[in-house]
Amino acid sequence: GRMWAYTVGFTVLPHVGGFLGWFLNRKEIPAWYEKLKKPSWCPSRRVFPVAWTMLYTGMGYASYLVWNDLGGCSSKAIVPLGLYGAQLVLNWAWPPLFFGARNLNMALIDILVLDGLAIGTVCSWYRINRVAALLLLPYLGWLAMATCLTIRIWKDNPEQKPGKSD
Repeated sequence: GRMWAYTVGFTVLPHVGGFLGWFLNRKEIPAWYEKLKKPSWCPSRRVFPVAWTMLYTGMGYASYLVWNDLGGCSSKAIVPLGLYGAQLVLNWAWPPLFFGARNLNMALIDILVLDGLAIGTVCSWYRINRVAALLLLPYLGWLAMATCLTIRIWKDNPEQKPGKSD
């Protein structure tokens, strides 16, 4: 009877940090982000909440599958769930760095490390639960796009980088 609570808890968890990141930085989007030079292929602002809702739901449910297959928080879960937790923290850190601090350098470093941890998570999960690993593939695809977008914004908006004086 308690398993549904774990399923819901794990599935909802990624949304918590995602929502907080949006909530705390929502005023910076029209004030600052809209004024940045962005590539023509940058997704519309309306796409982001829909995409992240689907991605966070998939990630969260996948983490439940891995946790369940490993018998909860066992010693076998340290690496696969540790990688997941670390990448989730960096995922949540990106909006405050990018929008809140307007620090394109730190946002770029964050997403590059996040990419490595997310790939590591998929690789470690594949041996435990292939469905869980496959549920992260859309997330990896979105991260690839987000990384390219961060790099382009970082390159095309040099005046937004801290420490640079013209």
